[in-house]
Amino acid sequence: MSSLYFNEEHESLRTMVRSFVEKEINPHVEEWEEKGIFPAHELFKKLGDLGLLGLTYPEKYGGGGMDFWYQAVFLEEIGRIQCGGVPMGIAVQTDMATPALAEHGTEEQKEMFLRPAISGDAVFSIAVSEPDAGSDVASIRTRAVADGDDYIINGSKMWITNGTQADYLTLLARTDDRDRGFKGMSLIIVPTDTPGFSVSRKLDKLGQRSSDTAILRFDDMRVPKANRIGPEGMGFMLQMQQFQVERLAAALLGAAGMEEAIKMTINYCRERHTFGKPLIENQWVHFKLAELISEVDMFKNYNYHCVRKFVDGQDMTREASIAKLKAGRLSRIVADTCLQFHGGMGYVEEYPMARYFRDSRLTSIGGGADEIMLGIIAKLEGIMPGR
Repeated sequence: MSSLYFNEEHESLRTMVRSFVEKEINPHVEEWEEKGIFPAHELFKKLGDLGLLGLTYPEKYGGGGMDFWYQAVFLEEIGRIQCGGVPMGIAVQTDMATPALAEHGTEEQKEMFLRPAISGDAVFSIAVSEPDAGSDVASIRTRAVADGDDYIINGSKMWITNGTQADYLTLLARTDDRDRGFKGMSLIIVPTDTPGFSVSRKLDKLGQRSSDTAILRFDDMRVPKANRIGPEGMGFMLQMQQFQVERLAAALLGAAGMEEAIKMTINYCRERHTFGKPLIENQWVHFKLAELISEVDMFKNYNYHCVRKFVDGQDMTREASIAKLKAGRLSRIVADTCLQFHGGMGYVEEYPMARYFRDSRLTSIGGGADEIMLGIIAKLEGIMPGR
C-alpha cells in the first residue's frame, strides 16, 4: 500500500479489520445469504466493541476522533467481504444514516442516538427513498405535520437497508406542504418502537441478498420535534451533504470489491486448464485482466483524491459524483469480464463469482443512479441544456 496516503497506524487498522472480516463475517456469508438477512445487532455490537463504527466521530460520544483516511481504510476492508449485502448494511450505519446526526445534531441528540450507533447497541437506517421518489428526492411525499411539541408522521419509505432490524431511522419527511420543492423537508430521528411504525415487507432482491431491504409504513406516528436534526426545512440540504459521504463510501467499497473479483478470476484462470494449458496463458485473458487492474488502480487513486479533498474541508460534490458514477460503470465491466472468464462456473450459485455479478449491479442504482450523477456533473460543468 502506498505510504503516500497511509501510515503505520492506518495499516494496523487495516490488519485488524481484515482479520475481523476473515474470522467474524466471511465464514457466515453463505448462511446469511441463504436466510436473506445478517444479524445486524450481533455483528454491529462486535464492531462497536472494537471501536469501528465511529472512527471519525467525536471521542466524547465513543468515537475515534480520527480523520476520514481511517474510514477509507475501514470501508476498503469491509468491501472485501465475500458478499455485497453485509458491507452495505455496515456502511449504512457508519456513512449514510449517522453523518448528518454527528455534524448537525444537538448534544442531547448525539448522546441519545449517536452514542448507541457508535457502540453498536442500536441499528440505524436512512429512510429517504419512497415508492414514487427514489433518485428524485425532491418528490418525497411522507409528511410530518406539527402538533404541539410533536410531529405526526404519515407515509411510506421503500428500499430501506437494515429496514427490518433498525432501532432508529434517519427520516426525510415533508414538514411544510406550502413548499412542494426541496425547501419544505426536514430530517427527523425516528425510533422504530414508536406506535404507528410498521414494516410492510422485506423485498426479495436480485442481489445483496444478505442485506434486509424493506418497505416501511408510518400511520399517525407521533415523534418529538426535539428529534429533528437542524432547523426545520433544512432536511433536503443536510441530506444532499450526506449524499457526498455516501457516494464516496460506495466508491471505496466498490474499488475493493473489484480488486477481489479480479483476484478471484486470476486464481481461477491459473487453475483452469483448456486446450492443454492454464487459461491464464491465453494472451487475451491476461491482457484483459491487466487492463482491468489498470482501470481499477486509476479509479482507486481517484478515490484517494476525493478523500484528500474531504479531509481538507473542500467541496467534493463534483469528485464524489464522478467517483460514484465510475464505481457503478467500472464494476459492471469487471463483473461481466470476470464472469465470462469463469465460463460455466461463473454462472452457478455455488461459486462466488455469480454473487459478485448480482451484488455489484446495485452500485449504478442505489445512492443516486448513474443518470443522476451524470446530471450533477453536467450541471457543475455548465453543459446542461438551457443552463
